[in-house]
Amino acid sequence: MEVVILAAGKGTRMQSEIPKVMHEVGGKPMLAHVLATARMLQAQKTHVVIGHGAELIKQAFSNSDNGVEPIWVLQSEQLGTGHAVQQAVTGVDTNASANPVLVLFGDVPLVSISTLESVISNCNDDSLSLLTVNAANPKGLGRILRDGDGKIVGIVEEKDASTEQKEITEVNSGIMAIPANRLTGWLDALRSDNQQNEYYLTDIVALARKDGCEIKSSIAKSEMEVMGVNNKSQLAQVERYFQMSQIEEFLLAGLTVRDPSRIDVRGDLQFGSDCIIDCNVILEGKVSLGSGVSIGANCIIKNAKIGDGAYILPGTLIEDSEVGENASVGPMARIRPGSILGAESKIGNFVETKNARIGKGSKASHLAYLGDVEIGDGCNIGAGTIVCNYDGVNKHKTKLGNNVFVGSNSVLVAPLDLADNAFVAAGSAINTDVPPHTLAVGRAKQRNIAGWKRPHKKQ
Repeated sequence: MEVVILAAGKGTRMQSEIPKVMHEVGGKPMLAHVLATARMLQAQKTHVVIGHGAELIKQAFSNSDNGVEPIWVLQSEQLGTGHAVQQAVTGVDTNASANPVLVLFGDVPLVSISTLESVISNCNDDSLSLLTVNAANPKGLGRILRDGDGKIVGIVEEKDASTEQKEITEVNSGIMAIPANRLTGWLDALRSDNQQNEYYLTDIVALARKDGCEIKSSIAKSEMEVMGVNNKSQLAQVERYFQMSQIEEFLLAGLTVRDPSRIDVRGDLQFGSDCIIDCNVILEGKVSLGSGVSIGANCIIKNAKIGDGAYILPGTLIEDSEVGENASVGPMARIRPGSILGAESKIGNFVETKNARIGKGSKASHLAYLGDVEIGDGCNIGAGTIVCNYDGVNKHKTKLGNNVFVGSNSVLVAPLDLADNAFVAAGSAINTDVPPHTLAVGRAKQRNIAGWKRPHKKQ
């Protein structure tokens, strides 16, 4: 089986310079969803017909991890769906008699594997297979024409349909499986004598029937499954349907979601048992939750691993980082890339970490910046503490041993090494190493000036 994906359209109604198939659903371009489908169907070859924004599309997928190496086909002039498949057919093995060619669309990202398997199974040397759907509002869509025995005899496009034909509610999704050994002949027989002056792929249905082939059909589970995206409104509808569909799967697998309509998963989510996710949470990229993880409201977590029993409190941002078992993060904390928070550690409100290793049980409970730092076990970082890691040109590292105490409102100027059990007095600026079991006081001498007059506004 080979797949041809039609992805050449500009998508004028999207009101965007971005090629239509590059607009995202669930954090991935629509075309990425369709390529992933081709991979899961184990297509021998995947041909992608591109036109508008061709180089941008190719570049976006040049280092793709979707497991499919597309064969890019340029359709420099868009003359219809039949013309698009004609551009790809030269690379298709049309000599394989039992080789179906499945035609998909780059702007139809949600069709299920089981539905497509049904379409493929109906295709053989003597049959053409279509995917249809019963539409509540069929306006603008190609109608399925059946004879008195209920057999499909053709498809008529909206612009070419009669008043009676426009009353038909069974419509063509555009997705079809075509026997490869007949494909070239049918494509060569297409004509553009219609109102659009285009070569319609749907016209091969009538050609197949003329050649004595049976036209078989599968019906999609819902309209949303085969909905094509032509504008931002439809993109939003597809996004919400996609989110609700995957959240439903997560719920059935045991994930507790306080409000399924207020969570977005834009990537791959794995989770253990007894995890709870509150409202307005966004999960991006690859996110792994251990068992017993609690995520508060309004959190954004991207490419992160959260250990068993961890608490992520409301308003927290975590990116490209790891959180250890039974750790507490937030509220309103920002965990930037490269941070590894140890088991039972605590990162509190308005604390920012970057490229930081925080040891077991160590705490920075509020108002701190910890960048390019290694902190041992059992340390306490007081409120208002910052690590000065940047000298204007280079980044430098700060290291804290175990059981180090840093008093409030302290400044640690890197490079710096605070040994085990070091103690930094509150309000200190520390720029030299501190030996073990040593109190470091880095304050200027206080002066009290008698008779000093407070500034006041001029009248």
